[in-house]
Amino acid sequence: MNNLIWLIPVLPLAGFVINGLGRNSLSKGIIGTIGSLLVLVAFGLSLAAFFQIKSSGVPINVTVFDWISVGSFKIPFSFLVDQLSSIMLLIITGVGFLIHLYSAGYMHDDAGFGKFFAYLNLFVFFMLLLVMGSNYVVMFVGWEGVGLCSYLLIGFWYTNGAYSDAAKKAFIMNRIGDLGFLLGIFLLAKEFNSTSFQEIFPKVGGMPRGHLYFTVVTLLLFIGAVGKSAQLPLFTWLPDAMAGPTPVSALIHAATMVTAGIYMIARSNILFSMAPDTMEVIAIIGLATACFAALIALTQTDIKKVLAYSTVSQLGYMFLGLGVGAYTGSFFHVLTHAFFKALLFLGAGSVIHAMGGEQDMRKMGELKGKIKITFITMLIGTIAIAGIPPFSGFFSKDEILAAAFAHSTTFYVVGVITAGLTSFYMFRMMYLTFWGKFRGTHEQEHHLHESPASMTIPLIVLAVLSAIAGAIGVPAVMGGHHELGAYLAPVFKGSVALLGEHELSHSTEWILMAVSVGVAILALIYAYVKYVSNAHVPVADDQERPALSNLSYHKFYVDELYDTIIRKPLDAASVFFYNIIEKSGIDGLVNGLGKGTVEASKGLRLLQTGNVGFYIFMMVIGIIAVLVYSFVKI
Repeated sequence: MNNLIWLIPVLPLAGFVINGLGRNSLSKGIIGTIGSLLVLVAFGLSLAAFFQIKSSGVPINVTVFDWISVGSFKIPFSFLVDQLSSIMLLIITGVGFLIHLYSAGYMHDDAGFGKFFAYLNLFVFFMLLLVMGSNYVVMFVGWEGVGLCSYLLIGFWYTNGAYSDAAKKAFIMNRIGDLGFLLGIFLLAKEFNSTSFQEIFPKVGGMPRGHLYFTVVTLLLFIGAVGKSAQLPLFTWLPDAMAGPTPVSALIHAATMVTAGIYMIARSNILFSMAPDTMEVIAIIGLATACFAALIALTQTDIKKVLAYSTVSQLGYMFLGLGVGAYTGSFFHVLTHAFFKALLFLGAGSVIHAMGGEQDMRKMGELKGKIKITFITMLIGTIAIAGIPPFSGFFSKDEILAAAFAHSTTFYVVGVITAGLTSFYMFRMMYLTFWGKFRGTHEQEHHLHESPASMTIPLIVLAVLSAIAGAIGVPAVMGGHHELGAYLAPVFKGSVALLGEHELSHSTEWILMAVSVGVAILALIYAYVKYVSNAHVPVADDQERPALSNLSYHKFYVDELYDTIIRKPLDAASVFFYNIIEKSGIDGLVNGLGKGTVEASKGLRLLQTGNVGFYIFMMVIGIIAVLVYSFVKI
């Protein structure tokens, strides 16, 4: 297997090349088959690598070629596949394959079908590079690559100006975070003369925990994670990323880009464990993001926007887990979230497909009898994300909340409230979409139909995974064995030694589980009463809302705030520097020198008369001037 590991990222790259070059000559069937099949083969190889590591416990480390070498400082282009990255490979290629398969049906009538599949394959390639890199530089190449692909795919329908703006927004906001990540890599290279994980991490213990160096480095790395994984204050690009086709939303939110920040911190866990102040910052920002995004999701009417803010909120939970030292719990939630969030986005795409492109939930209703497979699978995903047992989201979210309780009661209380908000807005989405009377047009109602098999089969597979994936992390209090925790133990053992394990009594764990489940159930009942029993429908955009509801609906005016305090001052400064510094200053100086030279040349050329006597006269004057100068000098 070691000799074939390089094929895992190369296969999607080959798909990008083939589909990119043949996008106008190959048939859609061939393009879809190539794009999907190569990712499926990569999944097969990833599965083989997973079982090899599971049986041997030995990571796979392969150097592809020597890349950068300056004296004793060397950066090889090499791959490291261990317990952590092997699971990420399964998520990326497994969920990625299902999204490719779904895309073959969803994008079938799009004129850019070939280009779309080429971009999807490239996206998967860069994400695989990110998680397989054995050092921070290779990781950074993949990190920048997924940023590029997000730009290409969010703005895929670039003729729409708003979609192009959303792509640019995602690209620029990620550059802010990427600068922090890059500076962190520089500091690591300076201190350890390496960027390799296997060379840096064993040396970390040579400095005291809480040292300022670790705080600075980890804060810089965290800034990169904030941008990539859409946390406060760099989160507004992710909801706008809904401008891209729905399969792109699923890929970004579930299997690739937004999990990069979580993976990077989990990979660097020993560095962060040496910086307790940074961990506290991560926990606070993660919790604030989870709650803030949930509050916004409460009033959104676009089905994809609800899911987008849901992703931001769930990522906040993951950062909360990282901040309180629950690395396994956080990564467990990455795994379960990949399944139910991909399911929910692809399900939303199936709803939009059935509704002829409509995304406004106020114009839906009574769809559960029309698109039954979509309804049942989305219901499973909704139960999972709401944290209701026995579906997967319950186990991973409960593990994070238990660790938060052990760290701070306040963190736990806010986390449980956010869980209740999650249950409410997700079931609100389901009730508005699938219950009540149909509120769309007659043409839309006539158009209603279930999606083709290429779209429903991925939904069914993801629904099964969303239902059963929690079994790998059943807590001991429920009589289970945390298989994921045991598998990841070698990756997090250094951090566990520093931080200790979160231990609660069985009775406390049962009480915490009962509280979180009870809050989720009460929230879904309240949503049912409001949107089904009372048949409440959100008001139109131009109608008045209560003050708090209005704030939530307008996303607390964060974009408007950024526009006022960042964009407009920068625009004003740009105008000033252009008119005063550039045109009057720099251009004035350069153009003045040019004009001065031209005018001086016009005067000097008059001396060239062609008169020999005048030249002799000037020569004599010159000789006299030299003699006078020499005499004065003596």
